[in-house]
Amino acid sequence: MSSKQQEQHMKKTGIPLGGRQSGTILLVVGIIFVAAALRAPFTSVGPLLEMIRDDLGLSNTLAGAITTLPLLAFALLSPFAPQLARRFGLANVLMLAMLTLSIGILIRSASGTVTLFAGTAMIGLSIAVCNVLLPGLIKGKFPARIGLMTGMYTVSMNLCAAAASGISVPLAGSAGVGWRGTLALWFIIAALATLFWIPQMKSLNPAGDAGGARSAGKMWRSPLAWQVTLFMGLQSLLYYVLISWFSVILGERGMSSSHAGWILSLMQLAQLPFTFFVPLWAGRMKNQRLLVIIASSLFVLGIMGIWLGSTAWMAVWAVCIGIAGGFAFGLAMMFFSLRTRNTQEASELSGMAQSVGYLLAAMGPALFGLIHDASGSWNIPLALLAAAGVMLLLAGLGAGRDKQV
Repeated sequence: MSSKQQEQHMKKTGIPLGGRQSGTILLVVGIIFVAAALRAPFTSVGPLLEMIRDDLGLSNTLAGAITTLPLLAFALLSPFAPQLARRFGLANVLMLAMLTLSIGILIRSASGTVTLFAGTAMIGLSIAVCNVLLPGLIKGKFPARIGLMTGMYTVSMNLCAAAASGISVPLAGSAGVGWRGTLALWFIIAALATLFWIPQMKSLNPAGDAGGARSAGKMWRSPLAWQVTLFMGLQSLLYYVLISWFSVILGERGMSSSHAGWILSLMQLAQLPFTFFVPLWAGRMKNQRLLVIIASSLFVLGIMGIWLGSTAWMAVWAVCIGIAGGFAFGLAMMFFSLRTRNTQEASELSGMAQSVGYLLAAMGPALFGLIHDASGSWNIPLALLAAAGVMLLLAGLGAGRDKQV
């Protein structure tokens, strides 16, 4: 095949031919493993929090900070990740992030309170960098397969996150591994992701995207970028508040802790298929407003069901919220690519949106808990959460337009 035919094939499919095809396969595998390593070290902590607190003699405030610290790291470092990639090369920065993540997982489980928080901070900073740069990498390397690659990336991330939540307690308790061994287990995936990333050190362009570099700073002045950012932030707020308080709400309604845990797992499982299919659908649509309407409507329906419905229907409302979360997260990841022109712009928009988004996510659970304590019920917090679902619709209708920043 001539070079011209190869170029036409690349433009049409986004996949190179010949010797470069094996390199592309390695890149796809590398992205999948990196994505798989980005949530499990974080979601495995929540179910073990009581065990960690009791073993180390931590206060409830310090114990809560173990889950809040990574979210704050996401918010603080996300805007700077594109600048690091421009200066040192995208492949180099991602490799350093994966190495730091691997080391952080081991340090977190090594000893006592100091190493616990030091390792947690390293994990948060590493995940923040990868969160921001991977959408830009996908846009640059797979321009004709953005939906497919984003779907693979998001489902890998969320599948491992759900698995980590589910197996942490059985491993730490019944299997006798303990919380340290259970948290250290995720070093294996992080180390494999690092190994699979080694071949990319030469194949990926270390110089970044010079055209995109001129977009730095301008992104924060773009109305469309702010609509994408608000969509990302609101879906993060909804997800983390519900993950934090749904089981507590069900417990106060008289549901057993095991039943409430099953309902929460059902919510996360319902999300998984849609984190894969929604990016595929979004990539084929001229605009994504219909998908936004579905996501926000299901969020509001599920929240209103929790608020006003009986416990007999809680599984239905959990499925509604799970599907809504899959739609919203898949759309948020796609907006970084669909609303930008090149790799660097996608990274800039991703950094901006994830910075604000995870700041809201970090504040949300504590704020809603405070409102509950002040009001004495879940009525006001759930009403505000339903209002956030409506705001998600308004932001998404702007972000879903067929425009670029």
